[in-house]
Amino acid sequence: MEQYSVPPKTRIGHVHLKVSNIEKALGFYRDLLGFEVKATYGDQAAFIAAGDYHHHIGLNTWNSKDAPPAPKYGVGLFHTAINYPT
Repeated sequence: MEQYSVPPKTRIGHVHLKVSNIEKALGFYRDLLGFEVKATYGDQAAFIAAGDYHHHIGLNTWNSKDAPPAPKYGVGLFHTAINYPT
C-alpha cells in the first residue's frame, strides 16, 4: 500500500477547542489576543477569527462546561502557534 502524503498547499481551516467557560476563553482570545467574535451559540459556543474568515477557532462547552483543568500529563492539545505579522 502506497503511503499517502498531504498536498503541500494544504492549510488548516479552523480548530475547535473544548473550554470550561466561554467568557473566560473569550477574555483570552478576544480581549488579550485580539480575535473578533464572528458568531455565538448562547453560552455554549463562540466562533472567532482574524479578518474576514468565518472562524479560525471555535470555542465550545459541549461536554466540558465547568470542567476542571486537564491533568498536566493528560492527552489533548499541547501546543499551537498564532503568527502575528511583524
